[in-house]
Amino acid sequence: QVQLVESGGGLVQAGGSLRLSCAASGSRFIIYAMGWYRQAPGKQRELVATTTSGGNTSYADSVKGRFTISRDNAKNTVYLQMNSLKPEDTAVYYCNADLAAIPTTRRNYWGQGTRVTVSS
Repeated sequence: QVQLVESGGGLVQAGGSLRLSCAASGSRFIIYAMGWYRQAPGKQRELVATTTSGGNTSYADSVKGRFTISRDNAKNTVYLQMNSLKPEDTAVYYCNADLAAIPTTRRNYWGQGTRVTVSS
């Protein structure tokens, strides 16, 4: 059994910063990619940023230049540094991991979500 545990959400004023963390724990596993998604009220869940085991990263256009995704492979943890936050960044942020929990098959896992609220 694999769990993704997120932390770091909260309330911040526009222009401020927050750092989200997500740690994978549980049985033995191989992580292929980790990332962050978000879901604002009344909207569909959308991709924010991803990073692969090889270190490749990708970002949604709306967060490029403001958010940075990074990963600590030794700790099985992914981070999302969010700077210059805007009210439209308000959402529940979900951690996602593309991994294989040995000896099961590869699939996507989700965290429970952490709320980010940006006030104007």
